[in-house]
Amino acid sequence: MKNSIGFNRQQDVVPCPANSTATQLLRWASSSIALMLLAVPALAQSFSFSTGDPDGRMATASRPGSADKEEIESADDFVLDQETLVRQATFIGLLPAGATASSVAQVVVEIYRVFPKDSQDPPDGRVPTRVNSPSDVAFESRDSEANDLSEILQFGVAVLADSFTADNSVLNGINPIPNQTTGGDGPVSGEEVRIHVTFPKPFDLPADHYFFVPQVKLNDGDFFWLSAPKPIAAPGTPFTPDLQSWIRNEGLQPDWLRIGTDIVGGTPPPTFNATFSLHGNVVRGS
Repeated sequence: MKNSIGFNRQQDVVPCPANSTATQLLRWASSSIALMLLAVPALAQSFSFSTGDPDGRMATASRPGSADKEEIESADDFVLDQETLVRQATFIGLLPAGATASSVAQVVVEIYRVFPKDSQDPPDGRVPTRVNSPSDVAFESRDSEANDLSEILQFGVAVLADSFTADNSVLNGINPIPNQTTGGDGPVSGEEVRIHVTFPKPFDLPADHYFFVPQVKLNDGDFFWLSAPKPIAAPGTPFTPDLQSWIRNEGLQPDWLRIGTDIVGGTPPPTFNATFSLHGNVVRGS
């Protein structure tokens, strides 16, 4: 129930002389507020994007590097037709069975553009292709452990199911050619969780094609990001071109491998999306 306070008594207003100090202060304050408003992007309609719900086909590791584990990055794409402030995101994955929210020690979200932007071109030839891959380096990033407040994110963890199984996974089999097609690391099960992240300083992204890369560090074990239907189905947000998901580890950097086409393989090879959503505002006039 909201609290409300009403004023019924008419109050007297004492006018200030045009040249009084109070009037000058009011004019200065009004001008300052107007200038601040001009410096803030004008927001238009809200923005929302989703790849839909997990389909149980694939789970890929994605974690920041640490003293005892190398970095792994899993990536899936989205398109922005206008400049957009991305304020929040969610993604769904697996924690080890019996894990709790406190098991999540760190969350990182990176935004990549599509190769050859932010990249060495031509590439080094250590992977089958770089066409439609993420670029070499991140365009922007946010980190729950960032020292710079402009680069920090906040996160929460919600358990969706005590047990969920993906038919295949990728954790260790991330290799340059000619050993890239490992078939995957096999089925993996765990606790299905949704991780919700908020960016106190939003990602300010111009119209472009991007990759979303979430990473989760656990106190014990590995986080796996779950796949989503490809092509995107309701309640997801279909778009074109919808690229397949990619992955790399430190040994493969700056290159990337296609999770389905390069690592799993087959004729025809499977292709995957990953489960995530984005929320924010389109910038008016962009």
